[in-house]
Amino acid sequence: MEGFRIYDHKTVAGLIVKRDGESKFGEKLSFVSSFEEIEKSDAQYVLFGIPEDIGVRANSGKPGTSLAWNACLKALLNVQANQYTNPENVILLGEIDCSNAMEKSGNLGEEDPNYLAKLGDQVGKIDEVVSNVVSAIVRAGKIPVIIGGGHNNAYGNIKGTSLAIKSPLNVINIDAHSDLRKMDHRHSGNGFSYARHENFLGKYRVFGIHQNYTPDYIFKELDASSTDQYHLFEHLLLKSSAEINKAFKEELNFTAQEEFGLELDCDAISKFPSSAQSPTGFSFTMVRNFISLASQEENIKYFHICEAAPTPSTELEVGKALSYMVTDFIKPR
Repeated sequence: MEGFRIYDHKTVAGLIVKRDGESKFGEKLSFVSSFEEIEKSDAQYVLFGIPEDIGVRANSGKPGTSLAWNACLKALLNVQANQYTNPENVILLGEIDCSNAMEKSGNLGEEDPNYLAKLGDQVGKIDEVVSNVVSAIVRAGKIPVIIGGGHNNAYGNIKGTSLAIKSPLNVINIDAHSDLRKMDHRHSGNGFSYARHENFLGKYRVFGIHQNYTPDYIFKELDASSTDQYHLFEHLLLKSSAEINKAFKEELNFTAQEEFGLELDCDAISKFPSSAQSPTGFSFTMVRNFISLASQEENIKYFHICEAAPTPSTELEVGKALSYMVTDFIKPR
């Protein structure tokens, strides 16, 4: 498929640290040589990355989300392959080839009055590839697990899945933000706006939205909507872990009656290295629990982890965190 780089074992072999008597996750993964082979595989999950931060920059945000995929790979490939981690149930497909778009975006001058709009043009090109890849995987009867990039990629995930199932897709978004900003140009803050406008998005629930970073017009739109609602993080602050889990299960009960996608913006995790890192939010352990709960639902169609932004000093930490979230999701249902 144009715009996608398919991996084989040689692509990642150099990242696997082998030990006598042990099997690593990366040694047990499946690979395919074409999209047509996906359907023939016994594996249930298809893992791929999106190494870009153009959408974040187009939203005047902090770059670095382009590095999340590689950080995840380095950690995930070296997780132990055992009876609990299930690498045999995963196809490592590869990555969206964002190199051309990243290069063009890097050559743009911030002094250009159309700088953000031009970044948005590059986001649109990536949208098309993401949508095509996700649609192909879902049509093959598999579940995409998508790592990296900004939350702009939610649009391609939703569109691709919706086209595959021929119906609007419900979404639960664990996020400090709604990403329902105005459709001025494509960026990380309006992926759900575009998906809603184009009728790819069904019921939409934002879990853990922060009151301090949500415009009033978005709250008013959400309050008036029959399909789009939210759980304010500040309303969950004084609740016990059991009560928070109950609230999340209520959202699942509402959205998972039909086919749905799970979006996780790492900005929702307290102190997590991300594009909009926050001193407050859900604990990492709590988010792992949300993922496990959602993964057990029969109607889940994809899982996307976005907005992680590792630096050289946090790459190992972020990579391990992302690998935990992936293995939490791919446990047998």
